[in-house]
Amino acid sequence: MKTALIAKVVSGICPALATLVLDAGFAVSAPMVHAADACCAAATATAEAAADRSIYQLEATWITDAGKPFRLEELRGRPVVLAMFFASCGYACPRIVNDMTQIRQTLAPAVRDHAVFVLVSFDDERDTVAALHAYREAHELASTNWMLLRGAPGDIRELAAVLGVSYKKNALGMFDHSNLITVLSPEGEITHQRAGLEGGLAETARAVVAAR
Repeated sequence: MKTALIAKVVSGICPALATLVLDAGFAVSAPMVHAADACCAAATATAEAAADRSIYQLEATWITDAGKPFRLEELRGRPVVLAMFFASCGYACPRIVNDMTQIRQTLAPAVRDHAVFVLVSFDDERDTVAALHAYREAHELASTNWMLLRGAPGDIRELAAVLGVSYKKNALGMFDHSNLITVLSPEGEITHQRAGLEGGLAETARAVVAAR
């Protein structure tokens, strides 16, 4: 994924994410940030502008916990609840996964069956296909509605930049990271984010329903 495409996606979402991209070390020009201001202020968007905001422009190929290649654009047409995590995390990530499970349980059956819940790992070294599959089984994440993905370091950084997620490997080999649950529209636009580890589940569930 090239820097120009990252900037294009981020500029279409909001200025705050553009700032986070800068913090992550990606170059975003001032005109792009100003364009994001104008876009975020608009009440409606054209189909072309909506496409510019879609994370499905990202070109990375991920690997599922079944060992199969996967591109995010394959999720097009369904509401998505996505978080970044790592399987050996002992505190924040289990809470995020539990919150995502609770969000899913509160949805009406028709919405619940249509939505996809996606976990993308920060840890390209330890979160192998086997490790992610074991995590799925340990947390009883149904294969029909949950996806666990691993990727190359550059692809992980690019997705994190677009989502506004910061992370860094610490001296213990674990990851310090922000805690975000992101809702995507069927076209891959960010429609809602729950930040932190407290509250916000009802609002996120409503965002999933609205994203349909």
